[in-house]
Amino acid sequence: MEMEANLQAGQASSLQLVGGNTPENSASIPAGVEGGGVFHWLRKIAFTIAAFTLLLLLAGVSYHFIKASSDARRFPQEGKSVAVGSYSLNINCTGQGSPTVVLEAGLGVPAISWRGVQPGIAKFTRVCSYDRAGYDWSDPGPMPRTSTQSVKELHTLLQNAGEKPPYVLVGHSFGGTNIRIYNHLYPDQVAGMVLADTGHEDLKSPASFQKLIDGELRQRQHDRRWAQLLYLSGISRFEAGDEIDNPALSYDQQEWWYFVIQPKFTAAAASELENVKEGKEELRAAGALGDKPLIVLIAENSLLDLPLNPIDKANLHNSWVDFEKRLASLSTRGKWVMVPDSGHMIPFENPEAVVSAAQQVWADTRLH
Repeated sequence: MEMEANLQAGQASSLQLVGGNTPENSASIPAGVEGGGVFHWLRKIAFTIAAFTLLLLLAGVSYHFIKASSDARRFPQEGKSVAVGSYSLNINCTGQGSPTVVLEAGLGVPAISWRGVQPGIAKFTRVCSYDRAGYDWSDPGPMPRTSTQSVKELHTLLQNAGEKPPYVLVGHSFGGTNIRIYNHLYPDQVAGMVLADTGHEDLKSPASFQKLIDGELRQRQHDRRWAQLLYLSGISRFEAGDEIDNPALSYDQQEWWYFVIQPKFTAAAASELENVKEGKEELRAAGALGDKPLIVLIAENSLLDLPLNPIDKANLHNSWVDFEKRLASLSTRGKWVMVPDSGHMIPFENPEAVVSAAQQVWADTRLH
């Protein structure tokens, strides 16, 4: 009511001033309005809004740090941090034997994706999974996140962790690009290879599929732009609470969401996707594997879950399978194996197929 009265008084004074500001009518102007009472109240409203916003922000920041601390205890590091310069990467090695199997995950997929695979391989030899820079327990790395940059970091990581070559490299999806480039840069350190539904650099995708990829890139770039603010203000953690704190979800699913909302992960995955084309050019220059043992795993249902029209989906799937088979020709000792009833995510859907392929290649290297 007081504000309404002041506003009315302000209107009245304005009418008086239009007709002339005489001493008589000046004396009738209420105190405070002549000095800008309306603006005084506007300032009070603005201050109240700012103070309320600040309180919300402080509450969000507090919520972020409380949850970040409790989440870190819930999801402890698997492996150890090893310096690769001014930053460290997480590496998790288990089992004993030689040659060591090294696991390289796909784009946007952390090392925990190998949980169904690593124990099986550890039964017959040593095996290491790791997180690329920005993923899970690894620190952010220098930008841009090209495949060559990641490969050089992996080489340094294995060396500094005390792991001895040669290695059997296992790559899933985008990880296949990295391990083929690793073989190109460090051929004497690679004994054999498993490519799990990795894709081929010369595969021509339909426009509808490229549209999906472009949309994914734009979304990741958008997420990267706001990730830091949303994370530190507690907003991203609050929104992901239905997943991270959901007892109906598995531990792996809860942990997955804990990591993917972190700004370092958002930035790394976005940069990797931005540099996929550069990786394909690097692959074309990488050359073949000679006579190193190679198994190419092809998911029987790969890409059939994509939101494409039936014709584009069928054509893309058939082309994908055809080019996957061609990858086996990278080695004179290469072969391809169809993984039945599996989609693209073979390490999750059929980890036994990856373990079996790794063991076959590993055994073949010991006989050669």
